[in-house]
Order: sequence, then structure tokens, then C-alpha cells
Amino acid sequence: MKKNMGILDRSLRIVIAAVLIVLFFTNVISGVLGIVLLVVSGVFLLTSILSVCPLYSLLGIKTCKTPVNE
Repeated sequence: MKKNMGILDRSLRIVIAAVLIVLFFTNVISGVLGIVLLVVSGVFLLTSILSVCPLYSLLGIKTCKTPVNE
């Protein structure tokens, strides 16, 4: 898969995921909402590590910089 996420996008996703994880484990958010947000934070972390967002691919969005020759 081609990378389609820029550094700013990846960084924001990591920060949001970290905040959600901390809120879950400090019991600020709990229950079904907490579990859903924990799954979302896992997806954010995974897509940030891989630099690929499947939803971006479907929508044709690309936030990373591409070389001029492409």
C-alpha cells in the first residue's frame, strides 16, 4: 500500500490516541463509550505507524508530500 498520511496527520492521530488511552485507563471514560474510543485509538495508532489510512484511500485523500516526478 502506498503511504497517504503526512507527518502532521500522523502526529495528531498519535496524540489523540494517547489522550483517549489515558482517559480510559484513568476511568474518566468508561463503559461502551470507553471501549469504542479505545478501539478508535488503536486504529489511530495502527494507521499512524503504517502511514496508511484505508478511508483516505477510498476517498482519494493524500496528506503526505509527493515528489515532483510522480
